[in-house]
Parts: sequence; structure tokens; C-alpha cells
Amino acid sequence: MQRGPSTGSDPPEPQQAYSDPVNIPFSDSLFDDGPEGVSPGDWALSRSVVADSGHRDELRDPTGSDLSTEWSSFFDHIGHDGLADLDRRARNLQRQIRDNGVTYNVYADSVAGLQRPWALDLFPMIVGPQDWARIEAGVLQRARLLNTMMADLYGPRELLRQALLPAALVQGHPGFLRGMQDVRPVHDHWLHIVAFDLAHGPDGRWWVVGQRTQAPSGLGYLLENRIAVSRQFPKAFAGMKVQRLAASYQALMEGIKRMAPEGEQARIALLTPGPYNETYFEHAYLARYLGITLVEGNDLTVRDERLYLKTLGGLEPVHALIKRLDDEWLDPLELRADSTLGVPGLLQVIRAGNVLLANTPGSAPLESSALLGFLPAISRHLLGEDLLLPSLATWWCGEDAALREVLPLLRQSVIRPTYPSSGMHTVIGQSLHGRAVDEWAGRLVRQPDDHTVQAWLPLSQTPTWSEQRLLPRSAMLRVFALADGPQSWRMLPGGLVRLAPRGQLVAAMQRGGSSADCWVLTEGAVDTTTLLQSQPSSLAIARHKRPVTSRAAENLFWLGRYTERAENSVRLAQIALNHLGGEEPGSAPLLAWLSAVASENALVLPDAPDALQSSRVFARSLIATLCPRPGDPLAEQSFSVGFNLRALKSSASQVRERLSQEHWNLIERTEAQFRHDCDRLSSGAEYAQAEALSALLNASEMLAAITGSQTDRMVRDDGWRLLSVGRHIERMITLSRALMLGLEHEAVHDPAGFEAMVALFDSTITFHAQYQQRRDMVALVDLLVMDRDNPRSLAWVVQTLRSRLAKLSQSATPQDAVLAMGLPDPDTWVLTDLSHWQRDDQGQRHWGALAELLDDCEACAGDLSDEITRLHFSHADQRKHSI
Repeated sequence: MQRGPSTGSDPPEPQQAYSDPVNIPFSDSLFDDGPEGVSPGDWALSRSVVADSGHRDELRDPTGSDLSTEWSSFFDHIGHDGLADLDRRARNLQRQIRDNGVTYNVYADSVAGLQRPWALDLFPMIVGPQDWARIEAGVLQRARLLNTMMADLYGPRELLRQALLPAALVQGHPGFLRGMQDVRPVHDHWLHIVAFDLAHGPDGRWWVVGQRTQAPSGLGYLLENRIAVSRQFPKAFAGMKVQRLAASYQALMEGIKRMAPEGEQARIALLTPGPYNETYFEHAYLARYLGITLVEGNDLTVRDERLYLKTLGGLEPVHALIKRLDDEWLDPLELRADSTLGVPGLLQVIRAGNVLLANTPGSAPLESSALLGFLPAISRHLLGEDLLLPSLATWWCGEDAALREVLPLLRQSVIRPTYPSSGMHTVIGQSLHGRAVDEWAGRLVRQPDDHTVQAWLPLSQTPTWSEQRLLPRSAMLRVFALADGPQSWRMLPGGLVRLAPRGQLVAAMQRGGSSADCWVLTEGAVDTTTLLQSQPSSLAIARHKRPVTSRAAENLFWLGRYTERAENSVRLAQIALNHLGGEEPGSAPLLAWLSAVASENALVLPDAPDALQSSRVFARSLIATLCPRPGDPLAEQSFSVGFNLRALKSSASQVRERLSQEHWNLIERTEAQFRHDCDRLSSGAEYAQAEALSALLNASEMLAAITGSQTDRMVRDDGWRLLSVGRHIERMITLSRALMLGLEHEAVHDPAGFEAMVALFDSTITFHAQYQQRRDMVALVDLLVMDRDNPRSLAWVVQTLRSRLAKLSQSATPQDAVLAMGLPDPDTWVLTDLSHWQRDDQGQRHWGALAELLDDCEACAGDLSDEITRLHFSHADQRKHSI
């Protein structure tokens, strides 16, 4: 049985692939003489390349001889001045995307650092009011239809009983959740966000190519696209009456609150798989824009069939989740047991009606490409209506008649997987040659259920700005239907445009495609709603502080530790290389101390000879382990500066939504620049040492800026306090141990060793300003141990830790005050006791009181770290079970 479009007509026959615009003649005279003297539209037309034969040209009218009404208006609003600086605007756009940190992650790109800049074209796709009215009516109808289908598939199953839908496409689909059978969400509303991929055919009609219901992506990216592109063409954006987007996002949030168990008081969160997901930027961006908490699966827990958010202040209820991961990962107890992304027991909370999920789990069968062919009949049965938007002609090969009909048409069709678990990619029939067609026909005959064949539709081509030309690129438009209340839908007036790379037929970001904004024009008044109008009152916001999840708190804690550790390792490497590369050989106590401190801070490998044996070999070993290249055998053994910077970046990426864009950019640039500088180190020892010091100096300056951002540009909530606690724990461990090693190797009695220890404490200027040329223990202990005005002294560190923990005890847990009392008390420290030594029976000097204090500080810092982990991160003291 053939499943064709609802209108009864097929899309046009396939045409040739995208042609090379370089081979298409055009006039250069207008560009050479400047745009003055001709209308902006005529100038743009002269600089444009005609779309490929058989593809609709979005730039031109149906005759192909003139600009379309919308594009003529666009260029008239830009004017001659705007046309003259399109290259500058394109550069500004890319700079804005880069500065805003808009990225699209790539799973396999571990060497390049996971993230790629989001690709956005300068020109939008423009949709006129009449076209949009047809799209809107058809999309809203399909959203109602899919929601009704969900209710039937997990309820009476009339569609299966009446053979309107094959059981194999539903119950045989790996995404069909039997645990959701007979579940009824609030108001019988299953779907809240539905995305449809549309193609503009050569005949001017819009065709539905696919639909996404589990976790549709694009709502965040299209918003960033809108902001970025509209800033480049503000006059055109205002003058052409482009519909705004904010009212739709507001309606979505209000609709979720109306249907959530707690109503208007519902706490809503956005569930993300985490920073390694390809669209993580969008998750963080959307959560920030909507004013909701971004959470991962391990931020949540289930208690008595209710969902809770784990925060520093305890468990807080969650009443609604906007999920951004597919259903199979949601609950390891009932779905994929190997999932670490979901929440154990979540499906039971849904069945109990205690949480709203947008969208309700179980919608994966609706995403099957085979479903499109059955929708016209289903629409007539469930809604009593014909579909207003046609689907591409689609054949599910699991039906014998459809398989026989489609086998001769493979060269003119698209072969798509029926089920996602098949691992098959979409195959364009035009790309098959010779035996490949017969091989695919054989696969379809052997595994018919796994394959769906869809008619080929030449995508319309929209203008893009490249090489000082308007070049056409094939485009696919993703639009969104949003639920604004029970059984009520509205259309977001815009969309995410995906552009195929030049010369390719598939518009997909994973295949090197790019994106564009979509401007939907209106003949009426423009809705100027902003989300600011829908926010709670300032008094309500003031009374309800932003929660700090346990996961965010842990990553902030380690962000602080790794920032401090990176600073200390950079400073120590600088000190070591400066002393090892000097004209005068270092003293034995200094070299012994440098070797011990460098080894304990992982600046050299454990089996490297120390500086006393060979200072040159020691220096080379230190340089080699700074930041080994991927694939280098040293890379897996090195925990030096490069490792600390990567760990810093990794911790920051987990809490990116809490960092300013400047802060995140600094962290990214610091890690990338240091890696780049180390890759350029020369093989010659002398040159390498100078280049290594230059790389360390650059890293030190960038880390100082990062510290400034953490100290002065972050809200001082409980998350920031834990970041500060992490920094000071790391500082106390490092400095206590370094000073202890100085005593053990008697570097404190060596002038060069004395100066090196003061430098490691970053107190050289202060020391010499206060004590001038004195190098005795009283001065050293006074400044580095006792001085409460020196942020590098142990007394200041302990005092700060006590203060942070005391503040945490007021808002997080009272036990933090107990932890503060377990730290050494600087009020009991006596300078004279700490700055004098005694001799033992063998005549060896011992720093009894000072050594005991240093050991105590180091041990207490380690214990404090463990206790904070137990109390705030692992919740090991809570004996209640999830289920």
C-alpha cells in the first residue's frame, strides 16, 4: 500500500545537486563602481547566483527575473550603505557568536576540545504572512493529532485495532514504553513541545519531512540566531514587521505551570544530559533565558514517589521537568540500566501524577519516518479532518505492497531507518550508482521492517552571503508548536533554518551544515511582549534565592581547587626554571627543596632524576611534562600545569550557566593558549627553557584574570563560598607542605632557598617592603604563617575558611559550623614558639612547634575536604533510600 501526500500529488522529480556558483556568469560592473546609481534590490540581484534547476529560489519571485516582495523590501531597508558593508556585518556576526560562546559540540572531537563555534549565516530566511498562515494552521493541526495519537497508543489502542497503524511500528518500536500503558497525564496532555521539519518545494508548497517529539532541539539556538542577526539589520527588522518570539516562550512556561501539580507555584527545571551533549550550550542558554534551574540526572532524587532537587540546603521539590534527553535514558530502573543520565524511579513519579514531564515519555514511535505515510488516514479518523500540510510520499517497507512498489524507485527516493536502533543513516538515492542500488534493494527485501523509503524533494535554496556574493544554499526549516494550556497550542513565529553545505543535498549540522534565522512577517501589529513582564515581583525573587545543586556545588568547589592548584604549579615551575637556568649553580638545599616540591606537585615524573643529580635533566623533565601533546606517552602520566588547566576547564564547563561569558572565555583561552605555547617549544634545551618561561608567564597573567573574575564578578552565594573554600583548602595544603619541605631540606637557612619560598607564597614584594634584607625565621614565620593581612599566610587562609564555613552554616547545614571549629585556631599561635628550633641528642635542628603546626594544617585541610564532600556532595550521611 502506497502512503502518499494528503493532497494526492507527489513532489517533483529529483534534480541535479547544487551547482558551483563560480561557473555561473554575472556582472561585476555594479560592484566595481559601487551600489550608487541603482536600487538596492537591483544591486543585490546582480550579485546573486540563481538557484539550481528544479529548486525553488527563495530570493526571486516565481518568474525568476526579479526579487521576491519580501527580499526587495529587505534590501530597500538596508539601503546602499548597508549593502556596502555586508562583509563587515558578517565579521561582526561571527565575532558576536564567538564572544557569546555559542557552540555545537561534537562527540568524536576529543582532540580539538569538543566544542565547535555555532555556524550562522548573515541573511535570514524570510517567510511572508500568507505562507506562514498556511504553515501555522497545518502545524497546529498536526500537534493536536500527535497528542491525540499518544493518548490512544497508551490507552484504548483503537488505531491498532482498526489497522490504521501497523502494530510493528508501535509495539515493535524500541521507544515504545510499556510501563506507560494506561497512564494519564494531567488534562490528558502528553506533548508540550513538538518540532516539525519543513521543506519548501519547487511548486511553492511546504512539505512535512519529519517530526521530533522526545526532546526537540533548536529552541535555544533559534533565539540566539534571532538576537545575533537582528542586531546586524535593526532597521530592516523593525521596518518589515518581523514577529517577535518572547510571547511564545512565555506562553510555554505559563502552560506548563497551569498543568503542573503545584500550579503557579510549581518549580520547573530543565533536564540536560550534561556538557558533553552536542547541544549543551542550548540547554544552558534556554534555562537562563526561561529563568529555570538547569539540572542533570544526578541532581535529582526520588523520595516517596516525588521528585526532589538535591541542594546545599537539602531536598527541594520539583514539579515539572523540560527534558532534553531521549526517553530511553530517563530511568535506569525501568529503561536502560546502563544510563547514568537519568533519575532512578522517575517513571514511577510520573505514573503517580506528581511531576509533569515535557514531553511525556513514550513518544519515540511518533518520530518514526514510516509514520508520515499513515497520518492522512489517522487524521481523518481521530480529528475528522484532512491534513492541511502534506507529507512527503512515504512507503514503509514492512508492507509487502509498498515494498514491491518502491523497489523500482530507489534511485529517485531517500532511504531512511524506521527505528533509531538500526544504526543506519539516511541514504540519498541519487548518490547510489551501479551495484549499490541492487545491494540496497537486497537489504530492503531481507529487512523490510527496518527501512522506510521517502520521495525525494529538492529543497528550496535561500540566499547566503559568501565571497561577496549572494549564493543559494539548500535549506530546511524547523518550526515549533508549543502547548500554552490544556489541549491548547500556539505556534512559535519563527524557526531554526538549517543550511546544507555547498554541493551537498542534506541540511544537517552534524554533516558540516550551518544555520540561519527565520523572519516571519506579519500584516498586523507586532507583539512586543518580553519575558521581563512575566517574571515574579522583585520581593518574591528576593525571598526565594537561586538554589545551588549539590552537583554545581561540587564542581564549583573543584573549580576553586584547580584554579589555585594551577596558579601554584605555574608559580613553582617558574621558580624552578629561573633557578635552574641561572648563571650560578643552585645551592644544595635549594635544589633539594625544588626537587621535593616539584615531585610532590607532579611537575616531574616520579622516576625523573632530582636536581641535585642533574639540574639540566631535571629542567628538561619539568619542561617535557608541562603539557605533552595528545598521543605522547607522557600525556597519560603528566599531572603538571597542562593537566591542571584542563581540569579547571572541565570543572568550569559543568557550571557554565553560573559563569559570566567573559569568565568562561578566559578559562578557554588560558587552556588553549598554554597548549599552543607548549606545542611550539623548541627541542633545544636553552631555547626551550626561555620559551617555557614565556608560556608560564602568559598562563600566570591569564590565571590572575580568572582569579579576579572569581573574586569580584561572581554572586557570593553558597556556591561561591564553596568555590572559595576549595581554593583555600588547596592553598593551605600546598603552602603548608612546601614550608615543611623547606624545613626538612634546610632551604630556609639558604638565601636562595629563602627567597624561593617567599616567591612561592607570592609574597616577595610584601616581604622586602616590610623586612628589607632580613632573612631570618622570625620574619619568615611572621609573614607566611602569622600575618592575617597577607592572603597567602596560613593564618589568613584559616581565618577565611572559618568565615566561609560559618556563613554556610547559616544557609546550608549547621554542621558547617562544626567543621569550622575543627580547624587550627590562629589565636593560639605564638610567634616566638614557632620561630625557634631545638637540637636533638645527635645535634640535629628540629622545628617542633612549627613542624607540628604545618602537619596539623595539612591534615586538617585534607579532612575538611573529605567532610565537605560527605556533607554536601555525596550525601553519605542521609540514610533514606530513593525508592
